[in-house]
Amino acid sequence: MFKKIKPFLLFLFISLIAANVPAHPVLATPNSGYLAQQLNQLLMAEPDLQGAIAGISVRSASTGQVIYDHFGDVRLRPASNMKLLTAAAALSVLGKDYTFTTEVLSDGKVKKKTLEGDLYLRGKGDPTLLKADFEKMAAAIKKQGIRKINGNLVGDDTWYDNIRYSLDLPWSDEQAYYGAQISALTASPTTDFDSGSVMVEVKPGLKTGNKAKVKITPATNYVKIINQTETVPADGKKEIKFEREHAKNTIKISGTIPVKSKMEKEWIGVWDPTGYALSLFKQALTEQGIQLSGKVKTGVTPKGAQILQTHQSMKLSQLLVPFMKLSNNGHAETLVKEMGRVVKGEGTWEKGLEVMETELRKFGINTETLVLRDGSGISHVNLVPAAQISQLLVAVQSQSWFPEFLHSLPVAGESEKMVGGTLKNRMKSQVVKGKVFAKTGTISTVSTLSGYVNTKSGQTMVFSVLINNIIDDAKGKNIQDKLVTLLANQ
Repeated sequence: MFKKIKPFLLFLFISLIAANVPAHPVLATPNSGYLAQQLNQLLMAEPDLQGAIAGISVRSASTGQVIYDHFGDVRLRPASNMKLLTAAAALSVLGKDYTFTTEVLSDGKVKKKTLEGDLYLRGKGDPTLLKADFEKMAAAIKKQGIRKINGNLVGDDTWYDNIRYSLDLPWSDEQAYYGAQISALTASPTTDFDSGSVMVEVKPGLKTGNKAKVKITPATNYVKIINQTETVPADGKKEIKFEREHAKNTIKISGTIPVKSKMEKEWIGVWDPTGYALSLFKQALTEQGIQLSGKVKTGVTPKGAQILQTHQSMKLSQLLVPFMKLSNNGHAETLVKEMGRVVKGEGTWEKGLEVMETELRKFGINTETLVLRDGSGISHVNLVPAAQISQLLVAVQSQSWFPEFLHSLPVAGESEKMVGGTLKNRMKSQVVKGKVFAKTGTISTVSTLSGYVNTKSGQTMVFSVLINNIIDDAKGKNIQDKLVTLLANQ
C-alpha cells in the first residue's frame, strides 16, 4: 500500500505525525527488551505528555551503546542542559586550572604618596569578584604608599565586546539575576557568584504600619531603593514585588509583609556591571583613605601602563561547582565569550559559539544538527537532540578533567546546596538518592534532565530527557524523576 504513495505525500504524512506527537510513544525505537517495555509503559501512562514532545536517549556509560531511544534525534530546546555542552567545551579549551585575571594599572608615577596619573581597573572576565576582593586590591594599593590619585579611576572592560545580552534573552528577564548583563568587568554579591547582580533582603518592620527593612548586598550606593512596602498584621498577606527601572539602577520594592514573618530575598541584575564593579572599587579605595581627585569612568588602558596589582580568580574546576550545581547563566555566557577571546581573539558570543562547535565535534557530536544561540540555554531558539547530549556524556568520560565535570553536577536528594544543587529536593528515595548526577533545565514550557545514574545492578547509564511544550514544568520534572528511578532499579 505504501508503495503507491507519492514521495512528497509520504514526507508530508510523516511530518504531520512528528508535528503532532501523541502522549503515547508510538515512534519509540527501543534497543533492549524489558527496560524498553517499562519505559514505554511509563510514557504511555503520562497524560501530561499529551500535546508535548519528549526526546529521550539512554546509553550504556561503559560502551556508549544505545539502550533506549524515543525521538532521540529530534531537535528540542535543551534549556540549561545546554550548560553540559558549554562546560565540556570550556574544560577542553581552557583547561580545569584556568583562572580569570583582574588587574590594577597606572600610567603615572608616585610622588610623595600621590599617584600622578590615572588608575585603571582592567577586567578579564572574572565572574567571582566580591566586595572583599576589591577591598584587598585597594589595600594593596595603599601598601604601595599611595594615598592620593591625581587623576581618574578608569574601568576597562574591553576584554569582551560591549554586547551585554545574548541574542534571544527575553526582555522580561532583564532585571533577573539569571538574565544579568555580561561584562569583562563585573561583581557578585555572594559566594553563589551571581555576577552582575545585587541581593535584596526585605524584613518586616518592628510593628504594623512600618515600612519593611531593606538590606542590599554588597553594601553599595550604586543602586537606589524606593521602599513602598508596609508591615501588616501577622495574619496579613505576604506579597513583595521587586522592579528595577529599565536602563537605570532604581529598584522599587512594594507590597506587604506580615510582622515577624521570614525575610524575602531577591537577586536583581544591575544596569551596567562595569560601573557596578568600579563603584565597589572606588568605595574600597575611599575606605582605605585613598583620595581620588578625578572622575570615575570607563575607558581603555594605555599600552604603557604598569601593573600595580593582579587578582586571580578560583580555578575553572572550582567555578564549575556554583556554575553547574546552581545553574548559573552568567557563568555560561562568560565562558562562551572567554573561549572566543582566547581562541579567536574576540570576546563575543559569535566567536565563542564557533569555538564550542569545534570542540563538540571532537566528542563525536554532529554539530550540523544543533542550533546554538548562547551558552546557558535561556534562548528558546537553541535546539539540541537528546541523542547528541547522551553522546557527549559518554565521550567526556575519557577526558582527564572528567572527575571535575562529574563533581560539578547536581546530586539527587542531597540537601547540601553545593552538592545537591538544583536536585537537592528531588529523588530523595533510597533507590536514587546520591546515585543520580545530572543537569536540570527549565525555561517556559521546557523541562530537561541529563546525566548519569548508578543502577541497582552496579552499572552506570547515561540518559538525556528533553521535554518540550509541556504546560507545567513541575509535571515534567515528575516524569523525569519516575523515568530515572526506573533506570536506577535495573
